[in-house]
Amino acid sequence: MIIDCHYHLDERLLKTDELISRMDANGVDKVALMGAMVEPFKEPPAFLVGLLQFLLTHKALRAIGKSLVATFDDRGDIKILGKVYKIDKDPDNEEVFNAVKKRPGRFLGWIFVNPRGKNDPVKEFEKWKGSQGVIGIKAHSFWHHFKPVELAPVASELVKIGKPLLIHVGFGEEGDFYNLLKEVPKLKLILAHAGFPVYRETWEKIKDKKNVYVDLSQTSYVGDSITRQAVEYLGVERCLFGTDGPFGFYAADGKFDYGFIKRRIERLFPDKGVRERLFGGNFAELAGVRQ
Repeated sequence: MIIDCHYHLDERLLKTDELISRMDANGVDKVALMGAMVEPFKEPPAFLVGLLQFLLTHKALRAIGKSLVATFDDRGDIKILGKVYKIDKDPDNEEVFNAVKKRPGRFLGWIFVNPRGKNDPVKEFEKWKGSQGVIGIKAHSFWHHFKPVELAPVASELVKIGKPLLIHVGFGEEGDFYNLLKEVPKLKLILAHAGFPVYRETWEKIKDKKNVYVDLSQTSYVGDSITRQAVEYLGVERCLFGTDGPFGFYAADGKFDYGFIKRRIERLFPDKGVRERLFGGNFAELAGVRQ
């Protein structure tokens, strides 16, 4: 079974029926949905994406890379290539679990929480934890501007049901998930985008933490080299297939190229056993997904 562990449900960019069609065309069995958190924006040009990855993966140049991806206005909304895009402080969980209910065989659902939003994370978790297809909690300390340790109360509740937390960390205090693990040592933690934004430095620190994983999603933050290195360094058992759709490189029809990252993994890892672990085996075990 092939499972995309990281996808934002956003009908403005790709309708649900279109997503199902693209899943079928690319042999993806299930997608783990999460709420949309930003206005639609286009993927930057490929040469800028390559430059960004080069800057972020070289410590001496990382400050320049940071200036390209961590620019916000006074309301906390993100600036991308000089244009401001509104960030939703409380992504819609209801829309996600309505979609899961309609397509239980194809969709799973993350509960999106934000300790700096209007909805209390523990209450939000309690509200949705009994819903069909729940596979854990999603959080974004980078764009929602909080310290990961602020998730400790809801992470402690999550541990009780044995589900993972998927988090997109940022720079500085917004990337300090280590204190969260000190508070909740039994937490199953997934770091989005191969451990963005410091990659190998993060891998070195989590190498011996068997309860910490990375997903291989996104085309802006993760390229061939980062994908290959993450799997080689952490081991295939610690890496997960995800797309971060519908944000990423476009197909010929001008919409999200759903198969891009799957094709990348197939090209980089020809071994069938490795593919089976990356494409679904690891995540099914981690999140308790029935195969």
